[in-house]
Amino acid sequence: MIQAALSTLSQIEVSISFTTRAQRPGEVSGQHYHFVSPEVFQQKLQHGDMLEYAKVFEHYYGTSEARIQASLAQGQDIVLVIDWQGARQIRERFSHQQTSVFILPPSLSTLKERLKARGQDSDTIIDYRMGLARDEISHFAEYDYLIVNENFTQAVEELKSIFLAERLKAQRQRAAHQRLIEALVGLR
Repeated sequence: MIQAALSTLSQIEVSISFTTRAQRPGEVSGQHYHFVSPEVFQQKLQHGDMLEYAKVFEHYYGTSEARIQASLAQGQDIVLVIDWQGARQIRERFSHQQTSVFILPPSLSTLKERLKARGQDSDTIIDYRMGLARDEISHFAEYDYLIVNENFTQAVEELKSIFLAERLKAQRQRAAHQRLIEALVGLR
């Protein structure tokens, strides 16, 4: 859904997380995730290289701080595809510079069907994930926006609307159009 929403928006990129989980069929390292060993991940944590991280489904996931800072310095908006633990860390560090969106499935049975349809996980892993799903979903109230992904096209449009609304906030517009605003104010 995120890729579909971003396909028509510029200056937004999706951060590629680091993970210790095994690469699934069809995934490309550096495109879907940066796949690393648990030892390499722990080294990154010890060196303070992770902006946020969490252990999810028995594997570590994290976001490189250096990559995020470099993208932000170039004027990019960054989308982090992270769980509630990572989102909480981001909110604590960047309370006024972030916007959070929680995407809900229309039902637990639909979530299970979608996980099976992906064909990437065994039934055991899917059952494990489903066992944790209610806890994950229970954190929805910590987010700024909530989208129910029942109708894909509608969910994509709702996500695009959030991106656009956040870009149009007065503080961002003031910074982007400072010269124009000064010129217009000077006309008084």
